[in-house]
Amino acid sequence: MFDTFMHRVVAPILWLLLHPRVEGAHNVPHTGPLIVASNHLSFVDSFIIPLALLPRRVTFIAKAEYFEQPGLRGRALRWFFSSLGHVPIRRGTGRAALGALDQSVEILEAGNAFVIYPEGTRSQDGRLYRGRTGLGAVVLRSGAAVLPVGVVGSDKMQPVGRSWPTPFARVVVRIGEPMEFGQYAGDPPGRARREITDEVVQAIQKLSGQEYTGTYNDRAPA
Repeated sequence: MFDTFMHRVVAPILWLLLHPRVEGAHNVPHTGPLIVASNHLSFVDSFIIPLALLPRRVTFIAKAEYFEQPGLRGRALRWFFSSLGHVPIRRGTGRAALGALDQSVEILEAGNAFVIYPEGTRSQDGRLYRGRTGLGAVVLRSGAAVLPVGVVGSDKMQPVGRSWPTPFARVVVRIGEPMEFGQYAGDPPGRARREITDEVVQAIQKLSGQEYTGTYNDRAPA
């Protein structure tokens, strides 16, 4: 019932408001475990990416703050994210990171897809930052394919710090070909995690066209 409601009611409304142009939709596998790895320019990315991947349903390992915002907007976000099966995780502790990793692998073992932002947080200056190796760890543990995605223009639709998106701003979602990493199975885990993550971020950069910094994004968005 929820899937029917989302596809017939919520999705058309979001398409009308956000109307992303999707390039490479044919690259999305219809079934099987899948890690969707994307750049992250805006809060609205978490709404645009599920639209772009329809009818494939995806979930997120979302930061707990998204589930704790006050007021009507906060209640709406809690309902939306919870209904989609998004998993809240509190950042900043080793236990939280391990919990997110375990939950990600469980999602994939069930044959589902989830979205991860390798940079860890939104870019405030539009550049692409170095990926965190948690992505590589999930790939090694699950063996799942990675689908690279480059989002362009969402920072114009809803810049960091703005509460609501600007309707009808142009956003493009470019979807690359799935990437497999079985060749790293016998390598030292630390090096394999780094190599896998770097390859995925390079693929994202080619899709998004962003300047790559080569450094971590350690600045929390406003």
